[in-house]
Amino acid sequence: LQRLKDHLPPESLGDLGAIESLRVPGKEEFRELREQPSDPQAEQELINSIEQVYFSTDSFDIVKYELEKLPPVLNLQELEEYRDKLKQQQAAVSKKVADLILEKQPAYVKELERVTSLQTGLQLAAVICTNGRRHLNIAKEGFTQASLGLLANQRKRQLLIGLLKSLRTIKTLQRTDVRLSEMLEEEDYPGAIQLCLECQKAASTFKHYSCISELNSKLQDTLEQIEEQLDVALSKICKNFDINHYTKVQQAYRLLGKTQTAMDQLHMHFTQAIHNTVFQVVLGYVELCSGNTDTKFQKLQYKDLCTHVTPDSYIPCLADLCKALWEVMLSYYRTMEWHEKHDNEDTTSASEGSNMGTEETNFDRGYIKKKLEHGLTRIWQDVQLKVKTYLLGTDLSIFKYDDFIFVLDIISRLMQVGEEFCGSKSEVLQESIRKQSVNYFKNYHRTRLDELRMFLENETWELCPVKSNFSILQLHEFKFMEQSRSPSVSPSKQPASTSSKTVTLFEQYCSDGNPFEIQANHKDEETEDVLASNGYESDEQEKSAYQEYDSDSDVPEELKRDYVDEQTGDAPVKSISRETLKSRKKSDYSLNKVNAPILTNTTLNVIRLVGKYMQMMNILKPIAFDVIHFMSQLFDYYLYAIYTFFGRNDSLESTGLGLSSSRLRTTLNRIQESLIDMEVSADPSATLTAAEERKEKVPSPHLSHLVVLTSGDTLYGVFLAEQFEFLQPHLDAVMPAVKKPFLQQFYSQTVSTASELRKPIYWIVAGKAIDYEQMLLLMANVKWDVKEIMSQHNIYVDALLKEFEQFNRRLNEVSKRVRIPLPVSNILWEHCIRLANRTIVEGYANVKKCSNEGRALMQLDFQQFLMKLEKLTDIRPIPDKEFVETYIKAYYLTENDMERWIKEHREYSTKQLTNLVNVCLGSHINKKARQKLLAAIDDIDRPKR
Repeated sequence: LQRLKDHLPPESLGDLGAIESLRVPGKEEFRELREQPSDPQAEQELINSIEQVYFSTDSFDIVKYELEKLPPVLNLQELEEYRDKLKQQQAAVSKKVADLILEKQPAYVKELERVTSLQTGLQLAAVICTNGRRHLNIAKEGFTQASLGLLANQRKRQLLIGLLKSLRTIKTLQRTDVRLSEMLEEEDYPGAIQLCLECQKAASTFKHYSCISELNSKLQDTLEQIEEQLDVALSKICKNFDINHYTKVQQAYRLLGKTQTAMDQLHMHFTQAIHNTVFQVVLGYVELCSGNTDTKFQKLQYKDLCTHVTPDSYIPCLADLCKALWEVMLSYYRTMEWHEKHDNEDTTSASEGSNMGTEETNFDRGYIKKKLEHGLTRIWQDVQLKVKTYLLGTDLSIFKYDDFIFVLDIISRLMQVGEEFCGSKSEVLQESIRKQSVNYFKNYHRTRLDELRMFLENETWELCPVKSNFSILQLHEFKFMEQSRSPSVSPSKQPASTSSKTVTLFEQYCSDGNPFEIQANHKDEETEDVLASNGYESDEQEKSAYQEYDSDSDVPEELKRDYVDEQTGDAPVKSISRETLKSRKKSDYSLNKVNAPILTNTTLNVIRLVGKYMQMMNILKPIAFDVIHFMSQLFDYYLYAIYTFFGRNDSLESTGLGLSSSRLRTTLNRIQESLIDMEVSADPSATLTAAEERKEKVPSPHLSHLVVLTSGDTLYGVFLAEQFEFLQPHLDAVMPAVKKPFLQQFYSQTVSTASELRKPIYWIVAGKAIDYEQMLLLMANVKWDVKEIMSQHNIYVDALLKEFEQFNRRLNEVSKRVRIPLPVSNILWEHCIRLANRTIVEGYANVKKCSNEGRALMQLDFQQFLMKLEKLTDIRPIPDKEFVETYIKAYYLTENDMERWIKEHREYSTKQLTNLVNVCLGSHINKKARQKLLAAIDDIDRPKR
């Protein structure tokens, strides 16, 4: 019932009270209930049979509920049974409640004891409070008014001391602006910002004072002024980096917490510095050359301003422009170095100290690093665009060759700076300068080819007097190859493989100097000393040499002066005129210098042109392939001219000796088809394509009328191919990898064939060196049908040997004046001996009648010739020795052997074979056999017709 009472609402408690007053048992009833025997299971079933509505928390009228359940017709027995059931249920619930109360009785007793103890404690606390109040009243009565006044005065004193301290602080704050101004003048930006921030912090502490509000506003204005001056100080870094100055600026921005903003501002200043720098440099030259300071130039755009630069000031202006841009890029480079160094220091200090703020610092550091790395490419692109605009402002074709090379050298150095600056390949500059360079070089090369043809047609092919130790590196045009080995020369001219560790331009000029500080007259300071000093054995020899030069008065005027190109004003060729030789009192032809190279004026001119071509190729590697292609045309044209002048002879091809190899013929045919203009005049009806092709070709040169090839007193040599072989490693180093097959093909198919020109050229010399016709006449007077074996050789052998002795003496005389290389000497001897032997066979083929004794005499003559000849020359074996011996021995062959021999030896002419058969007639060959052999000879000769 208590649980029901706890769960019922208050308004239902009245209804429940009536039932409770009737049904709650007393102690005795509880005892009786507990003493009654009980069945727990039956009791639990009774409790479970109670309707659920009795356990509901909702308020309801139990009596009304039971009455409403009565049927309309009442039955007493049923009512009594239902009443008994309710009583049993009540009794089960009452017994269950009694059990629960008895079960909780110990806890009740214990809680009652705790309440009693709590009541005792409260009574004790009341006593303590009463005693405390009594003691407080006693203390209050013990204090006097004077004591309280003393305490009040002490408190007032402390307040006044604090006020005095505050007033002193305010006074200091009022004087801060003077100190801030002094610190800004001293460029102590970190100290000024630190002081200003401390003042702001102090002002916020005393903001309750009215005078502080005005001071706080003033400090904020001062801080903004400091930021403005700090931005100006940051902009000064772009042109002249100072590590102490930049350190102060960065510390100041770090105090402000604006390191990222500072980096953004710095890049903006660098961009502005590039624009302002180039504009001011170009404007200065334009105003200087115009002779006035008209403000109209200052209003022009940079692109338009560049068009007003005069040709005379173009190169100095370009050099100063690159110097100024170098200073900007160097400042950026040193800025990056500063950040890398301080980032490492900050990382070390952060690892040793606390980690507070480390994440934010790392974020700022990462942002700055990415910003600087991105700025490298951006700044270099701005520099390229400014320089490209300057280059496009003037047509470079108006410059002379040396000036044009000077411009290329500056641009090449700038591109190297860009590559070291950000790793870029300078595509913008390369494309711009490549187009202008190729166009310029095409015109220059065409002029040089025409010039080379003029020199070839006026060349007298006499020895050019150079020193015995002459090297092409001594020529002015090749000085860049020696300078590339010197550390004082710009790294733009350093070869790629000079050392394992190269020093970059930024490392070399980081603290002092400028890679664009070059002297325009540097080339004038370089002198050549390639002409030979006095090397004559006697004054008479020197005098005779000058007389020999004086005797030739028909030297063309073009060779008596340096050739000057009308288009470019260039003077690329420095020929050695006769006047120059006569004016040099100590000059000679290096006649007694056994190692002096053999070359002519034209050869020296071609070598100089090669040096200039290589200089351009070395400076501007992107056009290396075009330059090497043009340079190969110089060699091709020179090679073709040498062959045309001295090696082309239709009679040589008919000898069947193979003097011109198939490789040489292929090379010459290629040169003729691609380079030589064989047409005399242009055809008006020719197509435009054909006309363009002819522009790329050069007319075939003609030998000067001063050169007499019919004379046997003159010898000629080739020197150029050896110099190309010497230059091959350098050309291979600058040639792009994709174009190297062309260079290898040029050397393997053209340069290497130059030495093969010796055979056809010196064959003609050998043909003029000995009088072979006289020998044939002497052989025709010999009687060969003798009847007895002779012991004495014929006089034609002695005459031929005298010719060879004279030839040997002439070679020795010539070698005193001109060094004859061993390969040339061997070829001359080989050709002369070969021609002599073939002349002997030809003489034997002219014999009408010959006996066996006559054949023996032929062998005797030839053996005598060989024995004496071997004492004159060291050539072994003797050329065409078997050619003569085999022909003599063929006289003794039988008919069948003779026929087989004729078919196997096709090196003999039809005349020689026919004469051999006719001479043998009557001795051991009859007429029938003769006809058969002549038919065989005719069959062999038929395909040749």
